[in-house]
Amino acid sequence: MSDDTEITPEAERDLVRQAQTGNEDAFGVLMRSHYEPVFRLVQSMLRDEHSARDVCQEVWLTVWKNLGSFRGDAKFSTWLHPIATRRAIDHLRSRKRWFSRFIPFLSDGENAENSSGERYPAAPEPVVDRDPRQEMEIAERNARFERAIDALPPKHRAVLALREIQGLSYDEIAEHLGIARGTVMSRLFHARRLLAQKLGDLPCD
Repeated sequence: MSDDTEITPEAERDLVRQAQTGNEDAFGVLMRSHYEPVFRLVQSMLRDEHSARDVCQEVWLTVWKNLGSFRGDAKFSTWLHPIATRRAIDHLRSRKRWFSRFIPFLSDGENAENSSGERYPAAPEPVVDRDPRQEMEIAERNARFERAIDALPPKHRAVLALREIQGLSYDEIAEHLGIARGTVMSRLFHARRLLAQKLGDLPCD
């Protein structure tokens, strides 16, 4: 669901104004022009195409209902993407499982280092011809990763996803979540520290 026609900023502002008056055709053009970037953002957090498509439907329903609140002070995408982020976070809160493979520093095959210089154990790389004992050890380790990630508060999982998967800067994460840059840095630090503690890499406070 994409539109190859690039919309100029002036044309987009006009489409927004028309859509705000209830023009569904104008809204359809807006949706088609922004659908794929929104989908990629949501999918980067959920890592599941079907769930991402469902969440995108919720995103665009929310946009339609709240379009009147968009004042045009910033780009439409700047207003749109935080809505998509919040809907993805809502979905994560309702979903009880979050797999370790979603976070690159737990699945890149090497120990990763955070901004404090602390090291985290990496999830094992898939290999062939493992013996049953190896398979059991790997399964147990993966289960431990899953439990550790699942135990993190949604707000901490959110900043991890936006930083580690989406690759957003601290300022961009702050804009998406509607929080201060310092709060982003704090949540990211605590998320990584909590994760390391739950994995037994660091002593609990």
